[in-house]
Amino acid sequence: MRVAVVQFSATTDVARNLAAIERLTAERALVGCDLVVLPEATMHDFGPPDLPLGQVAQDLDGPFVEKLSRLARSLSTTMVAGMFERSGDPERPFNTLVAMGPDGGLRASYRKIHLFDSFGYRESERLSPGEPAPVVLPIAGMTAGLMTCYDLRFPELGRLLTDTGADVLVVPAAWVRGEHKVEQWSTLLRARAIENTAYVAAAAQCGRTYAGHSLVADPMGLVVSELADEEGSAVVELDPKRVDQVRRTNPSLQNRRLRVVP
Repeated sequence: MRVAVVQFSATTDVARNLAAIERLTAERALVGCDLVVLPEATMHDFGPPDLPLGQVAQDLDGPFVEKLSRLARSLSTTMVAGMFERSGDPERPFNTLVAMGPDGGLRASYRKIHLFDSFGYRESERLSPGEPAPVVLPIAGMTAGLMTCYDLRFPELGRLLTDTGADVLVVPAAWVRGEHKVEQWSTLLRARAIENTAYVAAAAQCGRTYAGHSLVADPMGLVVSELADEEGSAVVELDPKRVDQVRRTNPSLQNRRLRVVP
């Protein structure tokens, strides 16, 4: 599987964000990718803490998803991106990932389970949590499992995705800058790769608010490619044989004596 992680700084202007996505995914290096991963809140950034997100949320058949559909179809790729999806609570939408297939169809959607009520911030005051259920989808002979940003701090979700068949964990994020935050980000991504003997492909926002450092780690937790804190993309070939080899060398998934129960 050829995967690209795309890093940029989203704004609160949906049209501007779509223009940035179109520009970044038009780069020659992304031609032929099976999977393009964009950050969390790609449609519309979180903005200041007092910005109501219910007013900017869209449906899964709204204009943002429609534009992603056309882009995915034009690139013949699966494209994963973060958006705010309308929920039953008009003031608290879902923080949702959508996966658009090469045919332009909606392959999967994942509503962020763990909301960022941490480091002095309360995401749950602005957004509704999704139901705790794994979302996976087949792509180019591998299986991708979806999680978002703060989900990374909950290893049981990565394990549940792996038990559901994932050999690639896809992690769009808007990882807020702060002391030791880049170190925590990198450590957690590599830990999810090591403990699940799976690839991890993480695309993060960058800019003044967010830490950037999108990366791809292999099933041994080795960083294959990593960006700094500037806009850009990284393209990596994921090899299912590498997953098989690592899982034979380190059969920790088979050696477990405790199991995650959905």
